Amino acid sequence: AARLERTVLRMMRNRSVYGAVLSVESGDGSLSWTGSAGNLGREDRYYIASVTKLYITAVMLMLREEGRLEFSHPVTTYFPEELIRGIHVIDGVDYTQQITIAHLMSNASGIPDYFYYAEPKKHAAKSLMAGQDESWPLTRAIEQAKARPAKFKPGAPGKVHYSDTNYQLLGGIIESVTAMDLADVFDAMLFKPMGLQHTYAYQDINDTSPVPFYYNRQQVHVPKYLASITAEGGIVSTAAEVMQFLTSFFKGFFFPAHRITELTRDMRMIWAPGQFYYGLGIEKLWTPRVLSPLHPLGDLLGFWGQTGAFAFYNPDRDLYFTGTVNQASGLGHSAAYRAMIHILKHS
Repeated sequence: AARLERTVLRMMRNRSVYGAVLSVESGDGSLSWTGSAGNLGREDRYYIASVTKLYITAVMLMLREEGRLEFSHPVTTYFPEELIRGIHVIDGVDYTQQITIAHLMSNASGIPDYFYYAEPKKHAAKSLMAGQDESWPLTRAIEQAKARPAKFKPGAPGKVHYSDTNYQLLGGIIESVTAMDLADVFDAMLFKPMGLQHTYAYQDINDTSPVPFYYNRQQVHVPKYLASITAEGGIVSTAAEVMQFLTSFFKGFFFPAHRITELTRDMRMIWAPGQFYYGLGIEKLWTPRVLSPLHPLGDLLGFWGQTGAFAFYNPDRDLYFTGTVNQASGLGHSAAYRAMIHILKHS
């Protein structure tokens, strides 16, 4: 406990981090610890951002287990033609009909990312982090993606492009299959079965209960945006309840545990917006051998969030990590990464 306390305090040495929460749990239940530092408390609610995408993966796997969809299905099955047509064009050729659910889940669709890559220096992220709060529903994300050429043909060997547009589309597919609002799907399929009390899809723009996050030195307040992006990053939770979800995800609570092998079978390196590997709806952190040459650390599987939120599992040590550094600039993520690596090296 003392070592873990020092670890979470060490996260504050990063000048971009004003508060940190770290939760650590072992698979056998012998260790379960949560600590905080700075302006965050252990039980604070925070925006988990793209960690939400792991919840989308869980729902997609559950729907497939129920026989309600297949990952090989073309995405055009689930949307009106006039909405989806032209979302993937290269050299005047429309490849939209070739995009499958699996392509979206693995970021192998080639569809442009509306959030970061729409137009250099004029993308959605830049204006949002400057405090220009706008809604970005699925229809607007699709419109933005159509305005840019696709990155590569769907499923091109070895190609991967991190795109929030993919997850906006996955959210639309879930709503089409279930005939429910995505927030209600999360509640019915994930939150209620786990008995979560402090986890929900952010919908009410007047809700100020989640702690505000930072972009560099400025607090960011973008409730309209957060309420509009449920599928790609709209969940609010606590470190303890994200931990409950993460352990349930890997232990087979939602779907057979052996499905994890399928998710990690084809991991492709991503260099932007950060350096990690991407599989089928899951991320793997890059852990160089030099960090622990005599005792390799193994994989860290899970998801990063833009806000500095994280949820990762290390199968080799059977350890789970959740929490946040609450910094959206990307400068604080290293503090969380170093904390996880430090714990693994001393476990």
